Amino acid sequence: HLQLVESGGGLVQPGGSLRLSCVASGFTLDYYAIGWFRQAPGKEREGVSCISRSGGRSNYADSVLGRFTISRNNAKNTVYLQMNSLKPEDTAVYYCAAVQTVLDMCDMAGRRYDLWGQGTQVTVSS
Repeated sequence: HLQLVESGGGLVQPGGSLRLSCVASGFTLDYYAIGWFRQAPGKEREGVSCISRSGGRSNYADSVLGRFTISRNNAKNTVYLQMNSLKPEDTAVYYCAAVQTVLDMCDMAGRRYDLWGQGTQVTVSS
């Protein structure tokens, strides 16, 4: 059974930090690009960041560039999203998703991803 499980969400004050984890089970992440997406109430899902299968390439949404960092540890079958300087507008459910790739690249178009986690809530509020 192929599965992605996110964790690390929670309530944090503005300016604070969280690290989200995305753990794969039932398959190895070595051949997959991973994306992080988020969806706030009443808003469309948006791509936050993605990382290529080797970890050598990554992309970020303009809204998180310089604040969020994506990384991966293929030996642990895990991808991380370090979120610093959090703002109230970062409040959303965060999802990780996987797509098998041949090339070592990624993009943040959600329609390209075919395996999704259940999401973890991030709330930034004072």
